Amino acid sequence: MRLRHDPKVLRHVTDAKEFGRVAVLFGGTSSEHEISIKSGTACLAALVKRGVDAHPFDPKDKPLAELVARNFDRVFIALHGPGGEDGTLQGALEFLGLPYTGSGVMGSAIGMDKLRTKRLAAAVGIPTTDYMVLRSPADLETCIERLGLPLIVKPATQGSSVGMTKVERADQMLAAYQAAALLEPAVFAEPWITGGEYTVSMLQGRALPSIRIETPATFYDYQAKYFRTDTKYHCPSGLSNEAEKHLATLAQATFAAVGAEGWGRADFMLDKTGRPYLLEINTIPGMTDHSLVPMAARALDINFEQLVWQVLETSFSRTPVKL
Repeated sequence: MRLRHDPKVLRHVTDAKEFGRVAVLFGGTSSEHEISIKSGTACLAALVKRGVDAHPFDPKDKPLAELVARNFDRVFIALHGPGGEDGTLQGALEFLGLPYTGSGVMGSAIGMDKLRTKRLAAAVGIPTTDYMVLRSPADLETCIERLGLPLIVKPATQGSSVGMTKVERADQMLAAYQAAALLEPAVFAEPWITGGEYTVSMLQGRALPSIRIETPATFYDYQAKYFRTDTKYHCPSGLSNEAEKHLATLAQATFAAVGAEGWGRADFMLDKTGRPYLLEINTIPGMTDHSLVPMAARALDINFEQLVWQVLETSFSRTPVKL
């Protein structure tokens, strides 16, 4: 079996039986395991409530070949981070001939890599900050000289702000680098932008209303995303109609440049002048009670069950074909 892929295909399903038997993949082995369980459990419950023959599946505990052995027709991916969001799982599902939600191998792999996303975005004219790749501690002094302080140090392919550190003093730089390098060898730094943080969710090629994020934390980190109760979200975000349309256009252009599709999210910072800078995209964002895509969908009167249904519809862009 193989999959024929046509990203222009958009099938709206009215009968849950059309989905067939669905595996909801969540858990996994990444640093975002805990959040993946929350996302997957919520999505599974929503699908079951709407009559979909959906079942949990954790690839940490079972080989992917069981998806075929258990006669699943398609896969809803709720795995976050490496091993679920980076194209490796998508490639395995392509090999097995199982349709799946969201972005394909290329879009997932590039979207998971903040550095390559930035490079592609810059190449097509999407504004993003300057940066410097940190290959060893020997680069740290040069980085400060080039980018200035404050700055933020990031691992290139982790999600949910895992491993990120704001650096305000030179003596903090080594610890920040080591924290990121502990997770992976690809580490980079960007200038710190003082301004508002915004996110634009994508669903079936459409940009949803932007959300403005306020947190008393240093930045919108892992705790602020999923556990803190004092993080504030504004939707509508308060942008002018022109600025709202501009962010939507940038989000759509970024997804196109990276090859992402189906659904996801693009994150931006607006500096003090209102100029937007792309931070990253997320091809499988969180789907918890704190999550942003469900919040943006509610602004258009799309409830959580409807949202999850529409995400599952994106799997129809891939059709099994016998070799």
